[in-house]
Amino acid sequence: MSQTGWRKWHRWIGFGAAPFLLFAAITGIIAGVAEMTSEDEEAREKARERVSDVKLPAPATAVSDPVAKALAEAAKQTEGAPVDKVLVDFKSDPPTVTVYLGKPGGGEDRKLIYNAKTGEFLRGERYEDKPFLTRLHSGEAFGDWGLVFGTAWGLALVVLLVTGLVIYWAMRKPDRKGLKRLFW
Repeated sequence: MSQTGWRKWHRWIGFGAAPFLLFAAITGIIAGVAEMTSEDEEAREKARERVSDVKLPAPATAVSDPVAKALAEAAKQTEGAPVDKVLVDFKSDPPTVTVYLGKPGGGEDRKLIYNAKTGEFLRGERYEDKPFLTRLHSGEAFGDWGLVFGTAWGLALVVLLVTGLVIYWAMRKPDRKGLKRLFW
């Protein structure tokens, strides 16, 4: 393909992809800032410095007892609710058991957090498999077609990169020396 042909394809793909790439860039920036400034990130940073009290080989009761206490307390609050998953975190302060509950008809509902040592209820939060900003950034918030468009704008970015490199390579001036050979 001629240099003019590459430029034409690059320009048209770039023009069509620009709104989607701008959307991906803005939502990515917002999601990144939200992640960096969240309380969860601060808790993860602090947890990296701590060492768990549970050491291997650990007795089965090191996990089963805290889970049993948490499930018993959760049953008192939300009898009959489907349990999606259970997470035991020995490094948090205090160690916790998180019970993720679903809705009877499917989907995510709530997460209940209990003290792993005492079984005491600490707090409840809304539970979503992925945060809204993550789903918005990927296009998933718009359903299956959103994922298709998200994949398409990712592919468009790759095509723009490739066509841009082809144009750059075709326009380079190989007779130049030093950095001017690359940056003309």
